[in-house]
Amino acid sequence: MFNSYLRNTIDVMTYLITGGSGFIGSHLVEQLLKNGHSVINIDNFDDFYDYKIKIKNTLESLGSNSEFNFTDKETDIQKLATETKSESYQLYYQDIRDKESLKEIFQNHKIDLVIHLAALAGVRPSIERPLEYEEVNIRGTQNLWELCNEFGVKKFVCASSSSVYGNNQKVPFAETDNVDNPISPYAATKKCSEVIGHVYHSLYHIDMILLRFFTVYGPRQRPDLAIHKFTKLIYENQEIPFYGDGSTARDYTFVDDIIDGVLKSILYLETNDNVYEIINLGESEVITLGEMVTTLENTIGKKAIKKILPMQPGDVQKTNADITKAKALIGYKPTTNFQNGTKKFVEWFLGNRQ
Repeated sequence: MFNSYLRNTIDVMTYLITGGSGFIGSHLVEQLLKNGHSVINIDNFDDFYDYKIKIKNTLESLGSNSEFNFTDKETDIQKLATETKSESYQLYYQDIRDKESLKEIFQNHKIDLVIHLAALAGVRPSIERPLEYEEVNIRGTQNLWELCNEFGVKKFVCASSSSVYGNNQKVPFAETDNVDNPISPYAATKKCSEVIGHVYHSLYHIDMILLRFFTVYGPRQRPDLAIHKFTKLIYENQEIPFYGDGSTARDYTFVDDIIDGVLKSILYLETNDNVYEIINLGESEVITLGEMVTTLENTIGKKAIKKILPMQPGDVQKTNADITKAKALIGYKPTTNFQNGTKKFVEWFLGNRQ
């Protein structure tokens, strides 16, 4: 679905991507390299899930089909960084909380634009580890802005989240809605980053777009997320955790559409000045939990065994993106409906299961 507009409309650029070995990040790395640009990938391979998944993501993003012989985490990641280094790509095994080490990266490269995707993710884990979420999602992000200011990097794309809307009563959710009532530490850190980002734009003229992602899914999706988790459990004839009565709903957005939105945001920043924008990237197709499970059952060809559980603290009842602004400002146009996106994910899952 991607075209080469970034390659055709601007010079070859050097992009720094944080979280470039993760789900969304690896897809973005893949597309930027295909479009002829250079990428610096910063990822700390956090233990939130198995580091081997991120190594596989990295290799897939670089178009490598070679087998990787795993030994231990530190050795494997250093080996990965060494073996994948090229004129157009370099991986740094790095934590964004370590400002001094980040500074060395900015010193060693002429960076044109930063795409900041790295974060501690997840609503429920943030309730258990709120201070760690603050350290990574707020302080880590601020480290990047400080270094952008110091080294003259004036263009910045930042991942925010639909979680900032909380239990917003107005549907669909628009960027102009009040988001002063988050219901999880994760959501609060994302709202905080949006606010602090405006400070760096105002004081230091860093142009930025903050993208509120709405429930991204697709190949390479994190194993803890519902579609991946449910697919695995249904396929293996195990119980799935089914929270509430099935009426909770999400605006599921296929990863290719998200990447298209990120690329168009990059293009907008490269061709405009004095930019501070918050933009929803969603599909505007709301699917209930019950509908999601039914779709997976039909796609996999097996019935789910449901373990009915109460609603979890911090979970929102519904998300629904108003993407009017994204369409008008950057030309965002999602094309993958939930049925087709789910089919693509299940095909990927079956082809990659161990």
